[in-house]
Order: sequence, then C-alpha cells, then structure tokens
Amino acid sequence: MSTHKVEQRRLSHRGREFHFVSYDAQIANERRGVEAVPPMWYLMNEGKRRPVLPHVPGQELNELDGALLRWVDEQVFGTKPLLLQRHRK
Repeated sequence: MSTHKVEQRRLSHRGREFHFVSYDAQIANERRGVEAVPPMWYLMNEGKRRPVLPHVPGQELNELDGALLRWVDEQVFGTKPLLLQRHRK
C-alpha cells in the first residue's frame, strides 16, 4: 500500500491561476506498453494533467513554488523565468 499523500498548490502568476497536484509513482505495465513514472507534480488544466517535475516529499514550499513557476514561464509562456530576467539587466 502506498504512503503517498496527495498535495496541491494553487499559484497565481502573470494574471493567471495554476493548479498543481502531486500523484504517486506508477509502475510499468509491459503488456500495455506503459513505462514506470516516478512521483510527480502535474499541472491540472481543463480536466487533463500535464507532468511538471518530480514530487519530493518535504520540499520547502518556497523552493517548490519557485520551481513550479519557472516551469510555467518556460512551458506555458515560452519565456525565461522572470527572476532570471531581472538579474540580467
């Protein structure tokens, strides 16, 4: 039995809200051609989930939120993270 505790983060960024949910690892199923997946954070959008980054239990929330928002900047907005842009003036 899994000991995974589902976690959720709702973050506002660039005028939009993003909902992330952690899911437990999935074991491989060779007969169905499904590969194993580690515990992951997923972006939830319109009833679908998109893998974002590995779930690390006990990770500091500031660190986690920063990593999730960097992913949003790169994958959703197609830009470099705002924090990095500020430092490159």
